[in-house]
Amino acid sequence: MYPCKKNNMIYSAKLLQTTLLFCCISIFAFSQNLSKKDIAKLEETAQKVTIIRDNWGIPHIYGKTDAAAVFGLMYAQCEDDFKRVEMNYIEKLGRLSEIKGQSVLYNDLEIKLLIDINEAKTDYKNAAPWLKKLLDSYADGINFYLYKHPEVKPLLLTHFEPWFPLLWTDGSIGAISTADLSVGELKAFYSGSNEKTAYVEREKNVQTGSNGFAFAPSKTASGNAILYINPHTTFYFRPEVQVSSEEGLNAYGAVTWGQFFIYQGFNENCGWMHTSSNVDVADMYAEKIVLKKNKLFYEYDKKLIPIIEKEITIKYLENGKLVPKTFKTYFTNNGPIMAKRDGKWISLKSNNRSMNSLIQSWVRTKSKDFNDYKKAMDLKANTSNNTVYADSKGNIAYWHGNFIPVRDKNLNWSKVVDGSISATQWKGLHEVNETVHLYNPTNGWLQNCNSTPYTAAGTNSPKKEDYPAYMAPDGENFRGINAVRIFSQDKKYTLDKVITDGYDSKLSIFEILIPALTEVFEKNIKPTDAAYIELAEPISALKNWDYYAKENSIATTLAVEWAYKLDPIIQKAYVNEGETDQVENTKKFAKNATSDQLVPQLQAVVKDLKAKWGTWQIPWGEINRFQRSNGDINLKYDDSKPSLPIAYGPGSWGSLPSFKSSYQNGSKKRYGYNGNSFVCVVEFGSKIKAKSLLAGGNSGDINSKHFFDQAQMYQNGQFKDVLFYKDDVEKNAERTYHPGE
Repeated sequence: MYPCKKNNMIYSAKLLQTTLLFCCISIFAFSQNLSKKDIAKLEETAQKVTIIRDNWGIPHIYGKTDAAAVFGLMYAQCEDDFKRVEMNYIEKLGRLSEIKGQSVLYNDLEIKLLIDINEAKTDYKNAAPWLKKLLDSYADGINFYLYKHPEVKPLLLTHFEPWFPLLWTDGSIGAISTADLSVGELKAFYSGSNEKTAYVEREKNVQTGSNGFAFAPSKTASGNAILYINPHTTFYFRPEVQVSSEEGLNAYGAVTWGQFFIYQGFNENCGWMHTSSNVDVADMYAEKIVLKKNKLFYEYDKKLIPIIEKEITIKYLENGKLVPKTFKTYFTNNGPIMAKRDGKWISLKSNNRSMNSLIQSWVRTKSKDFNDYKKAMDLKANTSNNTVYADSKGNIAYWHGNFIPVRDKNLNWSKVVDGSISATQWKGLHEVNETVHLYNPTNGWLQNCNSTPYTAAGTNSPKKEDYPAYMAPDGENFRGINAVRIFSQDKKYTLDKVITDGYDSKLSIFEILIPALTEVFEKNIKPTDAAYIELAEPISALKNWDYYAKENSIATTLAVEWAYKLDPIIQKAYVNEGETDQVENTKKFAKNATSDQLVPQLQAVVKDLKAKWGTWQIPWGEINRFQRSNGDINLKYDDSKPSLPIAYGPGSWGSLPSFKSSYQNGSKKRYGYNGNSFVCVVEFGSKIKAKSLLAGGNSGDINSKHFFDQAQMYQNGQFKDVLFYKDDVEKNAERTYHPGE
């Protein structure tokens, strides 16, 4: 069964962006309770760390040890946006209800069922000394920041614990995998009510994700490998940082708020880009439940085993007070009971946190070469990601997933399977060399756009028939098609040429949809019909369009608005085993679509545009806008406030640079909230050369000059030079200090 990664990405973002009703008050009085000895220790550690802020506000952290560097990294993150650091852990602790009330009660219950705090605490106690030092420094860095900034009032977390990172060991925007089980089903099971209250549901079949490209020396002008890092996330989800130590750490890239490792980035030897994976990492089991002498049992290989019962208490905010609610929850050998389908209890087997995952997230950032990186992959603990890789020796590589359980190939694991027999149990993990991967293809390039691995290198890609279906249920999408088209051309890449192609804005889905529209229009709509008179000019604009999103393009506006009104099947980007993918679904829809399925939708677009603007001839940049009016997690958009026109469009329709926008609270314009965030291209020669770009700016403080200083560059796709070497950082230093100064 496929993981619900794509849904959880949106789900996590929605939870984090829900309005904070009590954001101006702290639930508990802030008190660090630090002893003089604690303070002295923190002050001593701070002196072992130097933070240099460059002219873009990017922190370059230099520590004597790895642990000191982590201390500085966490301190710097809190300086830039403490509220996002805190909110990420409020969510992972299953405590959102304490600030948002009952509206997210069952989201918290889901987290507590899938992420066991006691297991995280036990892992911390059992951690190797080197890892425990990093975990301690993580907590120390944040707690030192709070001690030094008493004006900062946390919503909930007044003291951070060293085991917190063991709740969230991946770094992905949605590192929770629930198969296709919904929060609504969870609520129905544990409350007996199907009312759509007390939870925020995950959106299904909505494409999110990222692009990763790697180019071998044979495809570059310099003869050095190049890596393109292009995550598509909710804006401001990760800042740009560099973290270094005298123990071999020197990583640059994007860090997820509140985590202590570079999630997507590079060191002087190699680079790594993660794209969201659809590899099956979570499975649903139908349990046979038996009530015997008023006790619950589940059947397993014809034996009755007592159900494990756990009481979980969640507090929710109501009328300014915290109200406890206790749930009796149930577990089998497969995992927690999450739903009831066809009269059967459904359990979930998953791997949503592990110490090995956190270890892997750290050690890969210190990889010295390809063999080192493969050793990190051999931990087989990354449940959420595909990986695109390049290094200074000219290697490029792609891995589709990493944590992949061995299963019965004869079963369809996208469905519920029988939980009462051992035959359906996971049989260990696949070795990395058994998974879908590709090293140094002869064509000289690799790509993944959250698409099938079987087109990762064009005709040099892995073959679908060589792997079990559960390893890569991913289908093709229009970004993948666009990438293969571009990279199959005979080019010699430089950093700038990679950026140019990475910003190819062709909306390739319309190569299929618009010919279908024009055909049914010309065949079925007579020149004397009112629809013909109304749509003749818009149809002509679409027919003569080159399918590229541009700021001044009227056709782009018509096409994007129209496509969102068509059959939702064309938006279904993530598919189960045996299902047709987005591209095939779109082709089928276009081939069979009637006039009623295409023409009235365009009429509605024209009518809406005329109602809002007085004309349907609205350039794309006029309505597709980028606005950051404050540093709130839950941004509100306002037509009366300044905003910037954005030329490119949604990745769902094929644009490689993604800018996902929508109308907000009755707004006249569409405002972007997801897509290109941190973007970076790096060349691995004798010295690192890299360029990067961040949505808006690196700071979450509206009063900082680095809150919006990259906005116009973001608008134009204009990258800045990365300052990787300390000499260059010092030449462009804006501020140099120790934490706490």
